[in-house]
Amino acid sequence: EVQLVESGGGMVQPGGSLRLSCAASGFTFSSYDMSWVRQAPGKGPEWVSAVNRDGGSTYYADSVKGRFTISRDNAKNTLYLQMNSLKSEDTALYLCARGGVDSGLDGHWGQGTQVTVSS
Repeated sequence: EVQLVESGGGMVQPGGSLRLSCAASGFTFSSYDMSWVRQAPGKGPEWVSAVNRDGGSTYYADSVKGRFTISRDNAKNTLYLQMNSLKSEDTALYLCARGGVDSGLDGHWGQGTQVTVSS
């Protein structure tokens, strides 16, 4: 069974940083592109970032480019999202998803971790 479990969310002030993690199990993690998606209250899902299978290629939404960094550790079956210079508009539920830019998301998502940016 595919499992994706996010952690690392919390409340932070504008300009602060957080590092999200996604622990993957039930599949060969290194064989899949992976993504982060977020959903703000009252809005639809927004794709945030993706990384290819070996971590060599990364992709970002314009809204987070230059502030967020996606990475992965295939030995630990873990996906990361380093978020710096956080803004109030980054407040959302952040979900880890299997799939990426070329492969597309395949419908496997985690439950998400809440990020709230507020003073």
